[in-house]
Amino acid sequence: MKRVCIFCGSSPGADPAYLEAARQVGALLARRGLGLVYGGGRVGLMGAVADSTLEHGGQATGIIPYSLARKEVAHSGLTELRVVGSMHERKAQMSELSDCFLALPGGFGTLEEFFEVLTWAQIGIHRKPCGLLNVNGYFDPLLAFVDHAQAERFVRAEHRSLILTDTDAAVLLDRMALYQSPVVDKWMDRDQT
Repeated sequence: MKRVCIFCGSSPGADPAYLEAARQVGALLARRGLGLVYGGGRVGLMGAVADSTLEHGGQATGIIPYSLARKEVAHSGLTELRVVGSMHERKAQMSELSDCFLALPGGFGTLEEFFEVLTWAQIGIHRKPCGLLNVNGYFDPLLAFVDHAQAERFVRAEHRSLILTDTDAAVLLDRMALYQSPVVDKWMDRDQT
């Protein structure tokens, strides 16, 4: 692993632990010599993880659509800032540049980005690890829903295993570095085709 894509909120959230976790992740990436790839914002958890990465001597690459950069939410102090034409271009470049994907607390955008790369892993577009840093149980309801979807046979067990999760960022990054993607020929049962 050389570069970690972080998905996280453009808000700091209600719990100060979220902001602290973002800062810790940024420092951890820098200490491990891992580059940050993220959405390019200077606000919320996004700004905190980028600032911390840079403050600790790391590299931070931001990718932001022109429409958001124009609203002055782009981080101006990054190692590299790429301004692209659309959200689709942003996500494609983030995926291409990254060796793994890690979501911190966030809203719809964070969840959409995470589930898109998770779906890509499920259907074999990539074999990169996808993790959730479960700060103060933030993702517990989401993980319970995923388990429910598995119990209802909308998610296969081997696909449920694509989601790595931990409360400790260092442990989660270690697990992601050792990750071996399961090999699954199909995402549906044979009798469903």
